[in-house]
Amino acid sequence: MSSDSREPGDGPQPPPPVPTANETTQLTPASTYFADEKIQIPEIESSGFSFRKLWAFTGPGFLMSIAYLDPGNIESDLQSGTVAQYKLLWVLLSATILGLLMQRLSARLGVVTGLHLAEMCYRQYRKVPRLILWIMIEIAIIGSDMQEVIGTAIAIYLLSNKAIPLWGGVLITIVDTFTFLFLDKYGLRKLELFFGLLITVMGVTFGFEYITSKPSQLEVIEGMFVPWCEGCDSGALLQAVGIVGAVIMPHNLYLHSALVKSRDVDRTRSTKIRDANLYFFVEAAIALFVSFVINVFVVAVFAHGLYHKTNKEVHDLCVHYPSINASIFPENDNYVDADLYKGGIFLGCTYGLIAMYIWAVGILAAGQSSTMTGTYAGQFTMEGFLNLQWARWKRVLFTRTIAIIPTFCLAFFSHIEDLTGMNDVLNAIMSLQLPFATIPTIAFTSNPQIMGEFVNGWFNKVASILLSVVVIAINTYFVVQTMNDLHLHWYALFFVVIIGICYLIFCAYLVIHMAISMGNTNLLRYGLVRRYIMAPTDAQLSVNPISYSRSISDWTLGSTATEIARF
Repeated sequence: MSSDSREPGDGPQPPPPVPTANETTQLTPASTYFADEKIQIPEIESSGFSFRKLWAFTGPGFLMSIAYLDPGNIESDLQSGTVAQYKLLWVLLSATILGLLMQRLSARLGVVTGLHLAEMCYRQYRKVPRLILWIMIEIAIIGSDMQEVIGTAIAIYLLSNKAIPLWGGVLITIVDTFTFLFLDKYGLRKLELFFGLLITVMGVTFGFEYITSKPSQLEVIEGMFVPWCEGCDSGALLQAVGIVGAVIMPHNLYLHSALVKSRDVDRTRSTKIRDANLYFFVEAAIALFVSFVINVFVVAVFAHGLYHKTNKEVHDLCVHYPSINASIFPENDNYVDADLYKGGIFLGCTYGLIAMYIWAVGILAAGQSSTMTGTYAGQFTMEGFLNLQWARWKRVLFTRTIAIIPTFCLAFFSHIEDLTGMNDVLNAIMSLQLPFATIPTIAFTSNPQIMGEFVNGWFNKVASILLSVVVIAINTYFVVQTMNDLHLHWYALFFVVIIGICYLIFCAYLVIHMAISMGNTNLLRYGLVRRYIMAPTDAQLSVNPISYSRSISDWTLGSTATEIARF
């Protein structure tokens, strides 16, 4: 008897394949970052830690860490040093550790299930909230991308000594981003090494500024490990909040969960999954340590050079360098309000022209690398949330266009002072989107029906929730303060309040979904919850998590659909 002719009693029959995409079908196998190759993991006979294995897993964490080194972070660092000297370094350290904990959960989701965060959202949320979630993450990506493109344009403006205008720098960023994005056609490892080169450039350039300025090493260490800010005013507090908002970016969780899929992990064996989780965590910890050191370099340079320094003092330093634009510092006794451009001018006037150009090279590397990874994040979220099956070049064009157009208009119609002052507003926008990354990450990694034996333990659940609540509260405070500084009219405030209410309702939706995912099934007794909150694929999901990683899962999905019908 042929294998296709089965009797009814021979066992469960696989349902016919679903012809079109819907709420429960497998996502398109098209992939952005690792379509043609995956890195093979070597088989090691010894059971101990293997540096050869670590090298095989090295790559995704460093690409993820670039988001901690983008121009928005660099500007937040220099402002921190200018406003509070070394006293907020402990906030930077705490935010980096918190970021590592959340990135660990994101990576575990990708390793265990074989799906990244956006793809899992496609399965676990209903269509309308899923689309809202996608829009929120796209807004975060656009905000981050604007910072990165602006930073790159400022670097080019400095390097060309104002010969290339800011809008010209934006256009150059578009062209070279497309060029670099095609590097992955020459191999995944070459692309990862290129990103590693850009991180090295940042380390060398900002390290050069650190060695040149010679800040107090004792004060640097004290600032890292003494959680206090003696004598700090409200401006320093707002700056501390800005550090957290700049470091932890919502779209980075989506990015990291996708990047780990570039490794060929055997998800049918729990030992291989456990190995992958360990090595990805070690690699991410090393990458974020490197990013933290580079951020410390920037904070310390400007803590030493610009803390309580007036505009007139810096202006007088620039007299010795006629080619430098000293007019950016008015001749008054107000403290310097630092940004990326003023920071470069200050370094040039204080340590020589070479210091300004080296600073610009570092900002160029930061902007170029982060705008490339931001483009990848945009593609991952688009193809995950929308099950998009466009050609790769169309996805690149679309994701770049929605960020580049507003940035180009801003650069063309604004002055350098207006452009660099956008950092706080963009950080506030991205801070608002943070729950839309942290809550789904915690929900999915705490769901035993998704993660199996790799589900979060009680410590991970409590720690991640508490840390997320703290970060979200801090960022909410930052957003409120930013709104206050804008001095909006009553009708604008009314509009903001309406948006805020909708925002809180959507956050409540995500929290209820997370509570059910974590085991609070009592909420399913309410028809409203079953009908409007839980997606059909999650009502009584009882499939093996390994099935998520299979290229064809129609049989599993059909079984799930049967269980849903019974429910």
